[in-house]
Amino acid sequence: MIVKIMDPAGSDFPGVNYNDKKIDKGKGELMMMKNFPSFINENSDKQQVRDYLKAISAGNKKVLKPQFHATISTKFNEHSKEELAKIAEDFMDEMGYGKQPFVTVFHNDTENNHIHIVTTRVDKQTGKKINDSYEKLKAQKALAITLEKLYGIKSEEVLNMLLDYKISSLSQFETLLNRSGFKLGKNTNDAKSLTILKNGVIQRTLSGVQLVYDNKKNERRTKQLKAIFSKYKDIYSNKVFKAEDFRKLEAMLPEEKRKADWTPKIEFESELQKKLRDVFGIDLVFHFKDEFQPFGYTVIDHKTGAVYKGSEVMKMNELFEFTSEKLDKKLFESLKDYNIPNDETKAVLQRFLKHKNLKNEIKDFMLFGNKKLKNKETFTAIRNDLKEYLRTHNKEDVSIVKSEDGKYYVIHSRLHYIGELKPMIGEKQYQEFLNPQLETTKENREGNELKKAVNEMFFELMKSSGNSKDPAENELKRRRKKKGR
Repeated sequence: MIVKIMDPAGSDFPGVNYNDKKIDKGKGELMMMKNFPSFINENSDKQQVRDYLKAISAGNKKVLKPQFHATISTKFNEHSKEELAKIAEDFMDEMGYGKQPFVTVFHNDTENNHIHIVTTRVDKQTGKKINDSYEKLKAQKALAITLEKLYGIKSEEVLNMLLDYKISSLSQFETLLNRSGFKLGKNTNDAKSLTILKNGVIQRTLSGVQLVYDNKKNERRTKQLKAIFSKYKDIYSNKVFKAEDFRKLEAMLPEEKRKADWTPKIEFESELQKKLRDVFGIDLVFHFKDEFQPFGYTVIDHKTGAVYKGSEVMKMNELFEFTSEKLDKKLFESLKDYNIPNDETKAVLQRFLKHKNLKNEIKDFMLFGNKKLKNKETFTAIRNDLKEYLRTHNKEDVSIVKSEDGKYYVIHSRLHYIGELKPMIGEKQYQEFLNPQLETTKENREGNELKKAVNEMFFELMKSSGNSKDPAENELKRRRKKKGR
């Protein structure tokens, strides 16, 4: 989960206007308005909200840019809009804005669920500016505390566990920390001590003597690991490709000022590597320089709490097949989030991706098998979007693709879902999808039934008048008789 503090903005509070436009376009949803007076609520227009925030801010003329605007983003759909709203509320408490009037708006226009928070930096009670020193660092710490309180994600407990792992060098310790989201740094005041940070916040300071190196080899465990590697490299793809991450660079400058020769952050990936981590808790970390292929790897065995030099278990080139293929990291993460339970599903998804205007062709080995199911909320959203697509054929996130054996699949590109169409909509609607004329016949049948009902009603009306003939015909006869006189 990521928190981002936007640059302070002027007294007109453009963040309110920005989020209101998202709501108007159906791409945002107001989740909370807190600490506003009763006459300003969910039904109030944006100008009333802005005027109230402006009125509070006007009490301090020194604060020229009073708007506080933050976003909290989760990876894809890992947290619902309700969960993000609660996280935002507790986050604002930790940041010192808990008693301020603020609005939270959930956005659903990107792959990642995220929420925006807007308030004023001028304290409602005192008129003073709320302390914003080291604000971005403070925000990281506030989010960590919030997640720990709500979900029990305790960095301290994770770090204590990592400190008990058996390591044989400082570089292994640094690799171990990096894979768990920590960073090792040197203490500028003491060359013999080390600092451990997470999201820029110091978690622990260690002296060099606190690190204990264990160079004894566990022959029994290395043989077990080698047997696992040998077996599963024949089950899952061991082809390695390069994942290039440009996101940090893209966030630094607007598009027109970006350089074509920027060097991205690089990682090397393979399905075998992921499966060993997910199934056995064995994390394989490649070591490389610049953009060149890896020269070695480390084995982190979370099951036994030990770190090994990869070559002690199996030579890297025996375990992996390195390719020259590369893929954008953001796209790769999206593909990895798709549920791909079997080879047929993978083939359908690959066929779909070939029709997209992607910079790189997606190779078969870049699509990892994944049987993880979407949560109920996400699945409901997928089904609702599918129903709208079948009704209007106007839902850009939804596509229907036919497999080689004639089955139809629905693909939701924003929510990263692929599955058979028939179970999603039921037998009756599926037959209507296959045979659109059935729907036309149904409409004709309903029209004929309506016409028949009208005729029967008209006949009953004539019977009640004592005449089974058409009243217009009777009127015509009366006129002829009168004319003949």
